[in-house]
Amino acid sequence: MADDDSGGHRSGEELGPEAEPPVGGGEPGVPSHEEPAARGSVASQEEQEHDRQVDSDEQPFLSHIIELRRRILRSLSAVALLFVPMYYFIDEIFAFISGPLQEKLPGDMIATQVASPFLTPFKLAIYAAIFAAVPLLLHQMWGFVSPGLYLREKRFAAPLLFSSIVLFYLGMAFAYFLVFPLVFEFFASVTPEGVAMMTDINHYLDFVLKMFLAFGLAFEIPVATVLLVLSGLATPQGIASKRPYVIVGCFFVGMLLTPPDIISQVLLAIPAWVLFEVGIALSRMIKPQE
Repeated sequence: MADDDSGGHRSGEELGPEAEPPVGGGEPGVPSHEEPAARGSVASQEEQEHDRQVDSDEQPFLSHIIELRRRILRSLSAVALLFVPMYYFIDEIFAFISGPLQEKLPGDMIATQVASPFLTPFKLAIYAAIFAAVPLLLHQMWGFVSPGLYLREKRFAAPLLFSSIVLFYLGMAFAYFLVFPLVFEFFASVTPEGVAMMTDINHYLDFVLKMFLAFGLAFEIPVATVLLVLSGLATPQGIASKRPYVIVGCFFVGMLLTPPDIISQVLLAIPAWVLFEVGIALSRMIKPQE
């Protein structure tokens, strides 16, 4: 008789070492859910460990003051470095800033004070450097507060930081390209006959900076709404219930921050209201109703 080894295939029990079970510990052909759960458990453990380190890493108050001073000095240094090129190109910057008004004036702008031809461009260069340094300033702020944030808060903070920068610049662009032409057209049209519309450069700069700041901050409403929800101070449903008061508040703030004309007030209030609705929608996506 021939040996068993000479013909046919041996059974699975005779193939040597026992076959290894499928990855995950389940039966062959049956999907296992233990591996994703294990990943989630590892991620949860890492988050808990990170949060425990944040809670245990308590620094003295003096250390926070020293760190804050270091961040402030870096921010001031960035603004000072940006001031040099801004002042070098100040003529081009002022021509760009005054463009919407110059198109409506019958003549040139004027300077009513002795030092205005020097102080106004100097002030404009400072504010231009600050506006250009907004990403750096927010980055320094983020570097100061990030060590005290939990891991989940850090995941939301980075997108919110980027969004706040983009929205601030969008607000300034909205004011320059849409609001200024309409407002100056309105002022030029209501100028009494026989009166020459001649604007002082210092007063005009104050007006422009005020409008840039107002619209830049108004476009931060979605970020503020999301932060209120993430911090637990409010819920999307609670914020939405205050909609009538917010609408009235938008028009009231628009009245205070804009010139005494209905056009600029409406152009600030309506985008602020729309951005408020956007903030509610984003808050509901991040933290849906339980």
